[in-house]
Amino acid sequence: MAITAQMVKELREKTGAGMMDCKKALQETNGDMEQAIDFLREKGIAKAAKKADRIAAEGTTYILTEGNEAVILEVNSETDFVAKNEGFQVLVKEIAEHLLKNKPASAEEANAQTMENGDTVETRINNAIAKIGEKLSLRRFEIKTKTDNDAFGAYLHMGGRIGVLSVLEGTTDEAAAKDVSMHIAALNPKYVSRDEVSQEEVEHERQILTQQALNEGKPENIVAKMVEGRLSKYFEDVCVLDQAFVKNPDQKVRQFVESKGGTLRGFTRYEVGEGIEKREDNFAEEVMNQVNKK
Repeated sequence: MAITAQMVKELREKTGAGMMDCKKALQETNGDMEQAIDFLREKGIAKAAKKADRIAAEGTTYILTEGNEAVILEVNSETDFVAKNEGFQVLVKEIAEHLLKNKPASAEEANAQTMENGDTVETRINNAIAKIGEKLSLRRFEIKTKTDNDAFGAYLHMGGRIGVLSVLEGTTDEAAAKDVSMHIAALNPKYVSRDEVSQEEVEHERQILTQQALNEGKPENIVAKMVEGRLSKYFEDVCVLDQAFVKNPDQKVRQFVESKGGTLRGFTRYEVGEGIEKREDNFAEEVMNQVNKK
């Protein structure tokens, strides 16, 4: 399989490894991106694998809470200019209100539903497209519920570039819940606790770390012990409760939550455009395109 410059660039962005190392890894794995990441990690060249693709598409995340219900959503646009447009922001708020009231099961179902003005969500979005001049879309959303004894943590970073909605059970301390969401926005964990990590993922990581240690020339009789230590570090990377709290690194997030009398039930973290490939426009051309639309 021919290894393209774009493939090498993508692997560099995902692993932080050098260009020649990335090219060799892709050649060794016949262009398989996931296998190439594992290859680099086994050689001790790559950083911990990041499964999410690079951030590409524009738009915003938004959170609306009403009593014991809340919704977090992502609406995409083509450019960041439009994401800051007042009309776009009104559209996002209207969609959030509709989602919370009607609770569709998916974005597709939501688009087909009728809003209070008589238009479907899809028609409302299409009307906004005609007015704003860019493709817009409701990409995803999640609705969460709680009781009167719990707290929502709603946090938007960089004006909605990242949105996190968490639920703390057993405490009504919204400030504490927001602090947890702020931490999640910063460190991007995948899970609440180790219990959520599948046995398959743990075993896959153990195999990578074992090969990594052997390639470092470590004696086989101490490799297993080393791997378990490194596995603990892996859990700290992906499980929020095991992480050092960003506002107090001497304290784990688990300890912070427990000090408030609560339990982290779950969280949703959206980052605008994650996993969406976007064409690589020339920035000057993008600006001129916006100017010409006016």
